[in-house]
Amino acid sequence: MSITPATETHSSPSGTTEAILLELVDEHGVTIGTAEKLAAHQPPGQLHRAFSVFLFDERGRLLLQRRALGKYHSPGVWSNTCCGHPYPGEAPFAAAARRTYEELGISPSLLAEAGTVRYNHPDPDSGLVEQEYNHLFVGLAQSAPRPDEAEVGATAFVTPAELAERHARDTFSAWFMTVLDAARPAIRELTGQSAGW
Repeated sequence: MSITPATETHSSPSGTTEAILLELVDEHGVTIGTAEKLAAHQPPGQLHRAFSVFLFDERGRLLLQRRALGKYHSPGVWSNTCCGHPYPGEAPFAAAARRTYEELGISPSLLAEAGTVRYNHPDPDSGLVEQEYNHLFVGLAQSAPRPDEAEVGATAFVTPAELAERHARDTFSAWFMTVLDAARPAIRELTGQSAGW
């Protein structure tokens, strides 16, 4: 099994590789600096900007992903459609659309802001801490997922009842219910009352 290194890098526009930096924020979501990705998640955690995406099909079912086993943080657990961190200076909306395409091969339709939520979730398995100011987005998945196997182990579209069954038997990310509950008003507006969210 290949392991994604905790000190991931990305290619800069100049073609060099750089450590991934996250945007540190205050309690109001105002940028106050940057930190290397792993350092920001070491206990007690540094409050940083993040995003979470919830995409639905035409039947109002939520697209879940199971995080790849090679991920250094929360590997192999189920979570919302896509989540991650904007690069410093990158708009959360742009980061959400970018990562959804990179991870799942989907360009979301009708992607809309669904508020923000702030939380502190330690991950008992990895010892890392999610201190996040999270920007929420909802939208539609109008094409079949084509997951990047290094990022996503599996996908599933679920109704609220199917999610409840899966949540009772499978392991989900520490942040999943927090972000889902915070996004519910926008989810109901997108999917309609009949979808049951």
